[in-house]
Amino acid sequence: MKQLIAISIGLFASLTYAQNALYNQGSIQIHPNGSIGFHTNFINDASFDQHIGLAGFYGNNSIQVSGNVAPSFWDAEFFVPSNVMLRIPVHIQNNANLVDGNVDSPLDDQTVYLNFMQNGFFTGERNGAKITGFAAINNRDFFSFPIGDENQLRPLTLISQGSTPLARCAYLFENPSSPTSLTSSFDVNSKVSEIGTVTDQEFWILNSGVPAAVTISWNARSDLASIPNASFESIIVVGWSIAANQWVVIGNAAKGGDITNGFITSEVFNPNDFGAITFGTIPLPTDTFAVNNPTLGNYFLSPNGDGINEFLVLDNMSESPNNSLRIFNRFGQKVFEKINYVDEFNGESNTGNFYLSQDIGLPEGVYFYLVTLDDLGLEYQGFLFLDR
Repeated sequence: MKQLIAISIGLFASLTYAQNALYNQGSIQIHPNGSIGFHTNFINDASFDQHIGLAGFYGNNSIQVSGNVAPSFWDAEFFVPSNVMLRIPVHIQNNANLVDGNVDSPLDDQTVYLNFMQNGFFTGERNGAKITGFAAINNRDFFSFPIGDENQLRPLTLISQGSTPLARCAYLFENPSSPTSLTSSFDVNSKVSEIGTVTDQEFWILNSGVPAAVTISWNARSDLASIPNASFESIIVVGWSIAANQWVVIGNAAKGGDITNGFITSEVFNPNDFGAITFGTIPLPTDTFAVNNPTLGNYFLSPNGDGINEFLVLDNMSESPNNSLRIFNRFGQKVFEKINYVDEFNGESNTGNFYLSQDIGLPEGVYFYLVTLDDLGLEYQGFLFLDR
């Protein structure tokens, strides 16, 4: 860190904030190679942009930056474990050194952000030092936003098709369906049929008027493995379409990692068309029937008169009234067949030579079944054990 010249003049008791504040009405400048340290709130109501020096924010107490004019710093240093709270935009012309603590802005106000101008960059980003609100860029076509929530750095990399005059980005570790930090919401159950599941753990907000691709990543906290039938191969980038008011597929251009930790790069899209971006999965090839009926597999049947497991009950067959069931013994001989099956099989044969012995019932053992669901265009198979 550069040696600082402590500024003690210009302090007054603000009616807006409980703490004292440094109030700029146009009399503060940072000369080349000079520095200023803010240990209290900063209220800026005049031009503060002709500086080639360092502005540092320091101390154990939270510091707020407010006022009517957005200040512009050449170099800035943030060393406030209790966070620097932005209430107006702050512009970075050169370097923002993120030492300790977060730079925070309201997530429900996209007009407030830490803005990296055309040549601005940052250093020191980590879980304990990042932007927990909106970060922005000017006139850039590639940038990795050092954003996250209070606990983790969760960057988004923007790969724009051209220089974007202004792009803004934020990360929320909140359920898109009911985010606590926003007045708007993005129902994860409102989605196109090409999406199986939309994660309810996290999402990003990105604004830019220039078509772009993005790279986002997931980790153990993202918990993608808990999505039913999720796999690394099934992960896709999805976005909340503002026009359609539902989640749609943005698409993947590249992907790496596994179901616990990985990254994904999207296809090119127009960020301003989407209210949120996150992870989804593609549906199973058999659509959602198997997901909603996970017990459609192997069965146990014991038709002994005790009222338990007396009949073969296949889950939710009512979803496809036009169906068929065929059952075969271990020799491949068909012992039961029924069109439009509704829980009738109780261990007795109704086909072939076995039909004559239906009063005795089929022998104990393992049988193979095949189900077709004509209304859904699906087919399932499995085993059942008949216990006498």
